[in-house]
Amino acid sequence: MTTQEWGNQLYFGDNLPILRERIADESVDLIYLDPPFNSNADYNILFRETGGQQSAAQITAFEDTWHWSLESERAYQDVINNAPGKLPELLLAMRSFLGRNDMMAYLTMMAQRMVELRRVLKPTGSIYLHCDTTASHYLKLLMDAVFGPVNYRNEITWQRTESHNTAIRYGNIADIILFYSKTANYTWNGGYHSYADTGGKFSEKQLKRYRRDNDGRLYRLENLTAPRPDSDSGKFEWRGTMPGVTRGWGYRLEQLEQWWDEGRIQTKRDGTPRLDGLKVYLDESEGKTLQNVWTDIPRIPNTSSERLGYPTQKPEALLDRIINVSSNEGDVVLDPFCGCGTSIVAAERLNRRWIGIDITHLAVTLMRHRLQDAFKGELKPYAVIGQPQDLESARALALESEHDGRYQFEWWALGLVDARPAQERKKGADSGVDGYINFFDDNSGKAKRVVAQVKSGRVNRGQIATLKGDMERERAEIGLFITLNPPTSPMEAEAAAAGFYTPEHYPDSGYPRVQILTIEELLNGKRAEYPRLAPEATFRQAPRRRRSAGAQSRFA
Repeated sequence: MTTQEWGNQLYFGDNLPILRERIADESVDLIYLDPPFNSNADYNILFRETGGQQSAAQITAFEDTWHWSLESERAYQDVINNAPGKLPELLLAMRSFLGRNDMMAYLTMMAQRMVELRRVLKPTGSIYLHCDTTASHYLKLLMDAVFGPVNYRNEITWQRTESHNTAIRYGNIADIILFYSKTANYTWNGGYHSYADTGGKFSEKQLKRYRRDNDGRLYRLENLTAPRPDSDSGKFEWRGTMPGVTRGWGYRLEQLEQWWDEGRIQTKRDGTPRLDGLKVYLDESEGKTLQNVWTDIPRIPNTSSERLGYPTQKPEALLDRIINVSSNEGDVVLDPFCGCGTSIVAAERLNRRWIGIDITHLAVTLMRHRLQDAFKGELKPYAVIGQPQDLESARALALESEHDGRYQFEWWALGLVDARPAQERKKGADSGVDGYINFFDDNSGKAKRVVAQVKSGRVNRGQIATLKGDMERERAEIGLFITLNPPTSPMEAEAAAAGFYTPEHYPDSGYPRVQILTIEELLNGKRAEYPRLAPEATFRQAPRRRRSAGAQSRFA
């Protein structure tokens, strides 16, 4: 597929079958993945409340409580019988050491996916696996087995926060990022710790070290020679200039010639190179060449507009660095554990193509909102794959029991009307209101509310009456009844009896107070009716992003 034919892809579903069935061999340039492992942890999404403030309402986005189960045993047998190379041998040894426990279940799941990630990676491609120290040592062994120790490049330590109080041990303030390539011939653009990346400002004293080139770029001069008191290294004449008696050229002849051709060597009046004449530009070298300890990218502050309330959300600057260093414009970036989509937002902004995969409809809905908020009309077309597109597939999702399928259907249906889930949901009895939409129809700054109920089974008139009671309790202006099955005539009559909501400042506008919306109608484009005179406050809005101008940045 050519770049012109390409369409970015956002998949809902388990990434293993999607990788196996949908992603072609050697089609991806860069993989970033951040698979969660924090034993027995639930990861909750916080949503913004009326008026935009953070809400106490939350739902479990996913659980990573890994337990050895029949599914784990099947996955283990799959790796032992079918995985290439030394991976089966390694997994046998790990099981002998760890036994059948949570960590072994997690590693078995990861082993299956590592095989597929290597298959889809181009020979020039790289993979960055983001993990905490709980499992990083085991994951490194897996990556050695799949990609080969010879293709191990770095273990990067990212200092995500400045302090973490722990009573009986050292504070854990860092994550590990394992960097492997598929072959020795991999994309590498290099990078620098930029002074600007730290949010610092140059003092007048610092700026005095720099002068402006003809194109306005700030640069300073560095010495081209190095001390050579007891060596003949670098002691040769170059373009009419010879280093001093105790010094030699600090660079190979080929490098000196390259800089000469690029106009980076300042000359004397006679046209020969100055010994201190290497131009070092502020915008590409202030700071230091990137090392494997990253302390200049802080966690996202709680008050930052970038923070969306999603668990495990990483800073965009972190993904910018990885994507800039290990890919080029037009390359394909894959994130198989996409979460709230930081990687695909960074890829979109940096003019890369992208594939994102996540196993919850909630995350897919959040990513759709984030992309739209960030890029508006500049967003390139993308396909959402794996979500129901017709009534038959919607029924299949409703019946699906695996991965807590009942709530996956509910989250998906709420996404059709851009409603947020109402509260923490656990398996059990229905608690009434399933979702909310906040809207504004005056200048008071106070949000009005729409409540939503989602039904995938049989429906009846009494459920409309219940919705009316929920509206009264929640002080909601409008109620939505979203149903997979067609409503009955008594239901429609009960809804019509609720009358209309008329905004005080727009007396000529009326909106049905109770609206019955079928899944089929929503799939065909029907929308909920409520005032849309100001941006909805359902999801935390992502900040607007500008696409890269087109030049490959050397800064990470």
